[in-house]
Parts: sequence; structure tokens; C-alpha cells
Amino acid sequence: MAMLCSSFAFAQQNTMHIKASLNSEKKQLLIEQEIVYFNNTNDTLSQILLHNWPNSFKNRKTPLSKRFIKDFRKDLYFAKKEDLGFTSIKNISIAYQNVKHQAYEDKADILEVFLLQPLKPQESTKIDLSYLVQMPSAKFTSYGAHENGYRLRYWYITPVIYNDGWQFMSNLNLDDLFEDYATFDIELKTPKVFSLSSNLKQTKQSNETHNWYQLFGKNKKDITLNIERENTFKQFNTAPHQIQTNIVDEELDSTVIKTILNRELDFLKQYLGPLSADKILIDKAMQKKNPVYGLSQIPDFFSPFPHLFKYDLQLFKVLSKKYLQQTLFVNQRNDYWLLDGLHSYLMIEYVHKYYPKIKLIGKAADTWFLKKYNISKLQFNQKYPFVYQFTARKFLDQPLNTPADALSNFNRKIVSKYKAGLGFSYLKGYLGASVLNKSIKEFYQKNRLFITKSADFKNVLAKHTTKDVQWFFNDFIKTNKKIDYTIKKVEETQDSLKVTLKNKRNITTPIAFYGIQNDTIKFKKWYANIKDTLTISVPKGRFDQLVLNYENIYPEYNTLDNYYRTDKKFFNKPLKLTLIKDVKAPKYNQLFYQPTIAYNYYDGLILGVKLHNKPLIKRNLEFKTSPGYATKSNKLNGSFTVVYNQYFEKTSLYKISYGIVGTTLQYKPDLSYSALIPYVNVQFKRKSLRDATAEFITAKTVLIQKEILPTAIKTEQDSYRVFSLSYNYINPDIISETRFNIKTEFAKNFSKISTDFRFRKLTTSDTQIDFRVFAGAFLHNQSKGDYFSFGLDRANDYLFELNYYGRSEDSGLFSQQYIINEGGFKSVLPTRFANQYMLSLNSSIGLWRWIEYYNDVAFLKNKAKPLFFGYENGIRFNFVHNIFEIYLPLYSNNGWEVTQEAYSKNIRFTFTGELNRVYNFFRRGFL
Repeated sequence: MAMLCSSFAFAQQNTMHIKASLNSEKKQLLIEQEIVYFNNTNDTLSQILLHNWPNSFKNRKTPLSKRFIKDFRKDLYFAKKEDLGFTSIKNISIAYQNVKHQAYEDKADILEVFLLQPLKPQESTKIDLSYLVQMPSAKFTSYGAHENGYRLRYWYITPVIYNDGWQFMSNLNLDDLFEDYATFDIELKTPKVFSLSSNLKQTKQSNETHNWYQLFGKNKKDITLNIERENTFKQFNTAPHQIQTNIVDEELDSTVIKTILNRELDFLKQYLGPLSADKILIDKAMQKKNPVYGLSQIPDFFSPFPHLFKYDLQLFKVLSKKYLQQTLFVNQRNDYWLLDGLHSYLMIEYVHKYYPKIKLIGKAADTWFLKKYNISKLQFNQKYPFVYQFTARKFLDQPLNTPADALSNFNRKIVSKYKAGLGFSYLKGYLGASVLNKSIKEFYQKNRLFITKSADFKNVLAKHTTKDVQWFFNDFIKTNKKIDYTIKKVEETQDSLKVTLKNKRNITTPIAFYGIQNDTIKFKKWYANIKDTLTISVPKGRFDQLVLNYENIYPEYNTLDNYYRTDKKFFNKPLKLTLIKDVKAPKYNQLFYQPTIAYNYYDGLILGVKLHNKPLIKRNLEFKTSPGYATKSNKLNGSFTVVYNQYFEKTSLYKISYGIVGTTLQYKPDLSYSALIPYVNVQFKRKSLRDATAEFITAKTVLIQKEILPTAIKTEQDSYRVFSLSYNYINPDIISETRFNIKTEFAKNFSKISTDFRFRKLTTSDTQIDFRVFAGAFLHNQSKGDYFSFGLDRANDYLFELNYYGRSEDSGLFSQQYIINEGGFKSVLPTRFANQYMLSLNSSIGLWRWIEYYNDVAFLKNKAKPLFFGYENGIRFNFVHNIFEIYLPLYSNNGWEVTQEAYSKNIRFTFTGELNRVYNFFRRGFL
């Protein structure tokens, strides 16, 4: 009966006949295509949807271009016309009659074809298409035209799958087209200078000018073509597969590579059963888009990993993924975790079987400097729980049933794949390897080449075990609830230890409990359904440690409280001091120290040491102290910080940080200041993790004590307290960036309110327009002088928030440092401060690349003085926005500044050495 069903399904398979001709000069494919479409549903269809992904490179309005913008990529948005790609439909007909067609719901890469008459269940229709594909540059998605030819994927029009409705999806550079299996018959004509590699069986005929390729395959999808001037592909005939790849290593001969491929295929056969694909094509584009993180990013000359291991693992990752994609028919947009989880599990098992001794940091683990660190003890496979915990501790992970296009880039590329793979390892540990592996093999053999989903895997798994697996397919898959158990207490009796295990969070899953003696597992048992606490007994005197999740089998939110030492009475965990950050050492209470270097004009180089409790994975309670010696002032100074981060899972709040910061530095030659700042920061959740906006409220009290000269009289400017309450909104969109701040300050002698609005826009011609409005007014002001006034060209920074290198300088290089704040002027005008109110407008417009023209105007009002109107303009060199900029004033209230004496003193610059700001700028779009 099964064979009859299978034969029937294949008999109803769509067929695709494509006749294509390559025009290399114009980078075009001329295509005549015939689609025989079978309605294998129970519904009558009046229209058919087609995936037209070649058209996704058409312009800046396509879903692909909009996706890139969200990823802080503007290459397609501002692409040259010759780099764009599109589909030009010449004709679509059915039964020799032209039919109406259109883009579906404003999606340029989905084509809707209206049938001449309804298509009933189990009937078929033949659709004839004539169209031109303009191939895009490969720089956008790695597929398209490149210097050696054409790397083509998703290059033809193909029917959308109808399964409880049309399962259409736009091209978002996720390489996840949900495409039905079909019988392909392709005729391809190319100039003779090109060779062809594909995942179909092929024959070739030639004359003096052209090649004619005949390509054929049954039960195929995702037809990939590599048309190259210089053939970079090699063919390896393994039993029973033919593999074409340009992922070759010059240091390895073909025999070695074939041996590696055979071993990899044998491994897949061991876990999946008989393999069905007869020909597989894998290329460097796939390797680049599916790297082995922690391995592929390290240059070969610097890599701490054995060369063969690195090549083998990179090749296996691409081969196994391509094989699963070709043979398992899963909607990877909506049910990605199943394929990703199985793929990551195979990666874990492959390393465990063939490279069990490879460390996470490779041979570097044996170096004299690193071998004492806990990270050097981690095996390569321990990167999976480590990366998951790194993200989970920040509450930036997402449920595994989140659609792939709604995942943040970090989750899509790494974290969700790792968690899904850990989920399979979790099942292996809890159910047993035989149960899981038998279930995987049966699921694969039963569902290959048929539409399948995670519910089918659940049914197979439940058949092979009597243990409950609902927790896995419910909370583990459908939520981002965090697993977190701890050893709450241990009580000694005469001959046993009563151990109380506690569930600290809102998810109930099985956990593994261990008894350890001399770092060897002597006892292991799984416990399930612990909703609150469970007390168990273990023999006394047989273990020196009691541990939960000792082997990191399942992803856990916090493993620091999983250890209990039975041989320690006073200190359960001894203190350990470690140079520079390390991964957590569960057996110890860790403190880290590291050398620091800083600079300001008055202290000179500040050489010190930072002592803190922050490992690589974030903790809720963090502290650091950074004492230092200033080489110029010959003084001891530094800072300290204590902060507690409270995260929220079910509210609109993301986290509340409660902290206190203390700092002592020089603010003038031989004069220091001390600042003590208790604060509360409330950060709101983003609409989604693909939304890069930030919204937060900060309340703080700033207490300042400043040293004064022995001959000076102490004033209100030398000792004061200011309470500040501010709201911030940041949308760092790469095309239209918006930043908004409103702040109030209250002190003994003054109170004020101000707002700062910034808008940066890239026009359709890639010209940058920068616009800023600042408005500030005193609610009351009894202070003397301008120390607390609004500054036009340079804020006094009495709260010591800005990183001025020479904050008290009024001449010399450091007086020219510019941090956009308050008035935002670059020129020094006759009126520099306002003690009543200020309104300032700053703008700039791009001229060429990073050269801009700026223009500013401002209104300043001081007590008993008329309103002052200020204006200026000049040239802005915006090399790295807000990180490295140079301003050349041209004209202002001072007249033509370029003609004035000592013009170089009027030049202003922006420069920051703050590594966090630089890192956050360049990581945009990934986290």
C-alpha cells in the first residue's frame, strides 16, 4: 500500500521544461518555460501563484531590499542600474491563450496567474512562460553575476506550494524557498568559453561558438547552476552519489577529499538511513553563508585548529545541510527549527565521534598563557550551550517556532540553530541515544521527498518512548522560557545526604543530577516534573561534588549555582582570581583583573588595573573597580561601578538597572573632581528583536565635589547635587535615523528642561541630510555665572557625562574637541552661553561621499540682555559618524573665518577612543 501511495504521489509530480539561452554580454538569460502543474489538493483553484525570485533584485521597494535595510545593508538600495536584477515577462499562456497575470499584493517576487477555467482536484494544467532574467550582481546574496561567470540559485519561476492555502514567501536572502519537487528537463545554451556545474545529470554538445547542455532530474528542487569561464569545480564519485564542489583544499589531493566525503556520507547514512539524492552540488557560496562559527572566521595562518579538522568540518556542514534541504521537504520559513536542529545535532555528533579531543579554542588551549583559563578546558561542542547562555542571559533569544524572517540575525544565524541542536542532544540524554536515533532514522525514511513538519517528528518520537515529551514540543520549542534549576540545600544524616533540588523559573523539564568524585562521574540520574522542589537522598562520603547538568546536555539559564562541594564546610566555592575575562568556572567564585589604560590631558596616561566579577556571560549583579596611577599628575584616581540588572519576561519592560557609579579624575591641572552617581535605568522592550530601536528612561542623582586652589573661595560650582530625569528614543535606521531626548534637571539654585531631536536621512541619490533641533529653558535660575548655562559651542558638562580629553581647556588642540551637545555650534561666537533659554538648529547635507556642508542657526537669551542670533556654516568631513569627524568653519557672526589669522585654531574635530561605541557602531544589524 505504501508503494502504491508513493507511486501515486510521484505520478502527480509537477514537470518543468526550461529552454534557456545565456547572453553573457548583457548578463541575461532568455527563457522559454513549460510548467505542467498538478492540483494535488482538495480545493478547486482559480489562480496559481508562482515564485518569481529573480525579480527580487528589481529595485529598492522589493521585500529583499527592505530586509537589507533592516540589516543595515544599503548596497541593494543604492545599487547601480547595471548591478540590479529583474524578470521581464514577455508572455504567459495556457492552452495557447494569453492569461492575465500580475505581481501578488505588491510583492514583486510573487506572480499571480489567473486560470482560464477552474482547476479541479487531481487535474493538471500546462502553463507556458516566456521571460527574460536580468542577473544581478552576486555581491548582494552571493548568487548572480561575478567576475568568473554566474552563480545561479532561484533563477527560474516555480509554482508556489498549495497546502492549506498558498505557502508563498518573498526572497529575504534566507535561502529557504519552499519549492515542490518536480521532474526537470532543462536545455541550456551558453557561449563556449563557459563550463557548467549543476545538481542535475547533464550531457553536453558543442560547436565552435556554443555549448548546449541537457540537464535532467526527477524528484528535484532548488536547481543550482554554476556557469564559469574557468571551471573551479571538481567531481567526486562516491558510492552511491556524485558530488560536485569547488570547496577544495590545495593542500589535500583528490584521494584525501574523496575519503573525507565518503566518511561524511557514511555518517549521514548511519543516522538517516539509506540516502536518496544521486547528485549533490555544494559551492563556496553555501560555505560562506553557512560558516562554522569559531572556525571559519580565523585565517589559516593564525588558526589554532588542525588543518584537516577545519576543512572536514566546513565541508561536512555544507554537505549535510544541502543534503537535508534536498531530501527533507520542510517549510524552512515557518518550521525552520526541525531542519536546523537536526543539522546541528548531526554536527555535534560528527565532532563527538571523530574529533572528541578538539578544544573550543584548539591548540591555543595548550599555550602557557591560556591553559590555566577555564575556556581552555571546554571541548569544541561546548560552544553550543555557551553561545545559547550568552544570549539567554541578556533575554535576547527567541522561541524556536518563531518564523525565520522574524528572528534577529544573531538568532537566525547562530543561537536558534544551536538551541535546536541542543534540543536534540537533550532528547538523546533524557530518552537515550537508541530511542532518539531510531526515531530520527524512521522519521527521515518515512518522510523524505514528502511535505513534512515538526508534528510528524513528534509522532514518531512518541511512538518509541513511554516518557512524556510534551514539555519539549510545548515550552522548549514554543517559548523562550529559561531552564534554571539549582541545588537549594544539602542536609547530612548519619549515612546519606538529603539534597533539595529547586526549579527557579516557570518551565518544568527533565534535569540530570550527578555525583562526582575526582572529576569522574560516579552517579547520574534524570528527574522529571519538578515544578517547585524535590528532595532526594544520595550516599554520604562517595562524592566530593553534587552537580546538576554537569555535561551541559541541555541549555540552562544559569549553571553557576549547580555545584555543591561536599568536602567544603565554610566556603562552598573558593575564590579564584583570573587575568582578563574568562568563561564561568562553576567550582569557584571568580574575580577578574586586567590592565587598563586611559588618557586625559591633565592626568596623562592612566595606568591601572580593573577588578570585576563579569565573565564572558552576563550576570545580574555586576561590579568593577578601576584604580589607576596617572603618569602626568602623579596621582591615584579611578572609578567603581555596582549595578544590578532585573529582567522582565512578560511585561513591556526589558530590564531595570539599579546602579551606583563613582569616579575621581583631574578636571584641571592638579585639581581633581569626585562624582558619585546613584541611578535607575528603565529600558523598554523592542517591538521585535529585528527592530533596532531603543527606548529608556533614566533617573539619577549626580553628586560632585571639586578640589579648588588653596587661595580660592569655594562656590556653588565646586560642590553641588543635581537630580536628572531623562527619556530617550533611538531608531538607528540606516536610511532614516531618528534620535529624541527630553531631560529635566533640578538643583538647589536652578532647574531646567531641554530636548534634543536628531534626524539623519539618506536621499534616493545616497546624499546624507543631517538635521538637529535643540531647545532648552531654565524653569528657575539663581546660579551665578555661566557654569550651569546652556553652551552654544561647547557644553560645560557639569554632570561630567561627556568624554572631553581636556575639559577645562580654552586654547590648544583639546579646546577644539567637538561633541555635539546643546547648541551644537562649531565656531566660537561672541555670545557662548544662555542662562534663560536657547533654541538651536544644526543641519548638514552631503556633497560627495563623506564631505558635507553644514549650516547652523541659534537664538540665545540671557538675563537683562537682548536676544542673540547666531549663525555659521562650513565643511564637515564625516569619516565615521559621531566617531571621527572634522569641521572646517567658513562663515559665521565672526565673518569669513577662513581669512582670519590662525584659522587652524578654529577647526574642530570629533574623535572617540571608547571601544564600546566603536564596537556598537560596527556590530549594527547582527545582534
